[in-house]
Amino acid sequence: MNSTFKEPSFRESVDLMFNRAVAVMDLPPGLEEKIRVCNATYTVRFGVRLRGQIQTFTGYRSVHSEHMEPVKGGIRYSLGVNQDEVEALAALMTYKCALVEAPFGGSKGGLCIDPRQYDEHELELITRRFAYELAKRDLIHPSQNVPAPDMGTGEREMAWIADQYRRMNTTDINAAACVTGKPINAGGIQGRTEATGRGVQYALREFFRHPEDVAKAGLEGKLDGKRVVVQGLGNVGYHAAKFLGDEDGALITGIIERDGALVNPNGLDVDAVHGWIVKHGGVTGFPDATYVADGALVLEEDCDILIPAALEGVINLGNAERIKAPLIIEAANGPVTAGADEVLRKKGCVIIPDMYANAGGVTVSYFEWVKNLSHIRFGRMGRRQEEARHELIVSELQRLSHHLGDAWSMTPDFKAKYLKGADELELVRSGLDDTMRTAYQSMREVWHERDDVPDLRMAAYLVAIRKVAASYRAKGL
Repeated sequence: MNSTFKEPSFRESVDLMFNRAVAVMDLPPGLEEKIRVCNATYTVRFGVRLRGQIQTFTGYRSVHSEHMEPVKGGIRYSLGVNQDEVEALAALMTYKCALVEAPFGGSKGGLCIDPRQYDEHELELITRRFAYELAKRDLIHPSQNVPAPDMGTGEREMAWIADQYRRMNTTDINAAACVTGKPINAGGIQGRTEATGRGVQYALREFFRHPEDVAKAGLEGKLDGKRVVVQGLGNVGYHAAKFLGDEDGALITGIIERDGALVNPNGLDVDAVHGWIVKHGGVTGFPDATYVADGALVLEEDCDILIPAALEGVINLGNAERIKAPLIIEAANGPVTAGADEVLRKKGCVIIPDMYANAGGVTVSYFEWVKNLSHIRFGRMGRRQEEARHELIVSELQRLSHHLGDAWSMTPDFKAKYLKGADELELVRSGLDDTMRTAYQSMREVWHERDDVPDLRMAAYLVAIRKVAASYRAKGL
């Protein structure tokens, strides 16, 4: 790549990928522009009295598209937060929700802050003040704008935001639905914390169900035994790596963190590494692996599946040529720049795009929102009735088994497995699995049927933009 070529920013990358897809669609120019632009971005600067003086913070909430309401999207706490990034992430949310058929428009928020510099009490003051500034402008509202956790935030922050909204709207019966990703005891849903990582697992499982797609990546067989490198062992990377290792037999051969990377060709114990990071603040000194000080080099390791699960732009023109993984699944938002995307495409690398790959979070957020609006947990009504019906069959089978003597008997654990009715967690996982399968199939259909759609990312944009356009048309805009 010639060195004068300028790497596109994250926002330019999203625009470039949007334009690539729109070029092969026949949208009226006005509608194309309407879908592309961000409707509104609110910038807030507020002061909080901390450590004996007033500190001023800058935050954003961007609304990309209101073709459906409420609009949905995470709030991230990071020093890298800026308006361009927030608007690009909001656009991605619009397409992501359309792709997985969650009935939301796209939004995103961010606070320019390093959360590690503040203690819990200070973060609560800052978060509540930020929430107050957004809520009084309806930028947090169950029917208009529903945030969620993102980088640097989690269920603790969501609980503070929900409580702040409730204090400001004491008679709103649906107050709990003003934000998702809350703790279970504050109106959250089972399976939300693991959702994005679980979605990455379901996405890979679905990909490996289609031999011709697997062959396109130059791979064969199933997930079992595949070598996986994960970049970023935060919430998403940790759960994705853990589930793939524990349930699908994948080998996690590399884990990259901010202070370096760990490599072990025989597979790393994800839980042990995660525990070490929690205790020591990084991977340095972890005993059962080779430590690599320059973690970025491990992105270029020989492996079958690369999972970038932390920041945007980690695979760029600087290292794309040296990436060996034949299959990349974007667990983070925008980890592959538009320039790198082209380089990898030409090498024959298959990329499962962020818009689809990390949509598990917003999918389960949708389930949580529905749960809050219906004021009842999933499975509460039907579970025992389901078990009672299964009991009928099992007792008939037992009678048969008794009658036939040694000729036939029930498989040992069949009874216990069959009798168990689905609880909320199982229903959430079932709904997520179904969503990830259906969305993948809608992408691969376009990918395989159209000669002018060379890869899954373009297919994802096509499917999503088509759905957004249909919503606008239906509204008569």
